[in-house]
Amino acid sequence: MRVAQINPFLDPTDRAPEQLLRDWPTLGHCARAAADAGAHVDVVQCCARRDFMRRDEVDHHFLPFDDGGGQPSTRLAELLDRLQPDVIHLQGLGFAREVHWLSTLAPHVPLLLQDHADRPPRRPLAWWRSRRAFASARGLMFHAREQALPFFRHGLVSARTRIYEVPESSCDFQPRDRDEARRATGLTGDPCLLWVAHLDANKDPLTVLDGIALAVPRLPGLKLWMCFGKAPLYEAVRDRLRDPLLAGRVELLGVVPHARIEMLMSAADALVQGSHREGSGYSAIEALACGLSPVVTDIPAFRSLLGPLSVARLWPTGDAAALAAALVELAGTPAAERRAAVRARFDAHCSPAALSRSLAAAYADALAS
Repeated sequence: MRVAQINPFLDPTDRAPEQLLRDWPTLGHCARAAADAGAHVDVVQCCARRDFMRRDEVDHHFLPFDDGGGQPSTRLAELLDRLQPDVIHLQGLGFAREVHWLSTLAPHVPLLLQDHADRPPRRPLAWWRSRRAFASARGLMFHAREQALPFFRHGLVSARTRIYEVPESSCDFQPRDRDEARRATGLTGDPCLLWVAHLDANKDPLTVLDGIALAVPRLPGLKLWMCFGKAPLYEAVRDRLRDPLLAGRVELLGVVPHARIEMLMSAADALVQGSHREGSGYSAIEALACGLSPVVTDIPAFRSLLGPLSVARLWPTGDAAALAAALVELAGTPAAERRAAVRARFDAHCSPAALSRSLAAAYADALAS
């Protein structure tokens, strides 16, 4: 089976292809998982620069998709004609134009679209484009089937369109010795909490800080370490940290190299996150890989990710008191017990092998239908 995994997202910072592969590790995880299932995988990445490289038995093609006039580029058409894929797997639900191009260039090839925390268009005038795009697809992939409901409610998805439950990605992280990780990172706290997310409204750091403050009287040794990239709420977070209950308990680490996250997660006791919406939750997947208990919001992606895991906690979005209660409750469970159970959940649900099985099943079903 030959699979073309296509990512139409054009990097706005125009990073070089080599840098993109380093900065977007999830692109490689998904491709390797499909390759491990026995597929020949070609990653086709929209890029202003043309390039080709082979990594981990996967061919990566970088090229412009648009000819500059709103039509597919000749290079994209020639590449698809040369590859002759059996299945096309497109990353994202918000690329109606590119879906139309693919359905024209490869009309007989099953097309699967994967959700990445996408939402239906807000304007009714754009709905017909989405309906046309989804009608061209053999199936849609969500981490949790429940995430497809808004698209059905808006009448964008036909009842005959297949829905597959597939995690967005996986992770190569491994649990490290906790004491060694603490020495290497300098993390402290009892409990030691970690945040790995943007400081934006969707991730909701202010509610998380409110919950931390409420938990402090019952967890006087608590510390929170915050890693983040984009930070539109940075000043609001700094203002919130003037609270005496938070002063000296929250460290703003800012941007941290991705390779260091593995050691930080091994040093911490829990990952906290206040997301209102996620595709799968990359940080939560990485936490599971490291044996770190997530204390995250009760949204479809996280419910599916954690499943029956008893040593993690879900709390309602925007509910600081519920977060505080969850932290206090989790602190009473033995750390070694938590780590083993969390890693077992990762192995079963979203490890590279588990992702490989999910992708293989979706591809086989799309070919058979």
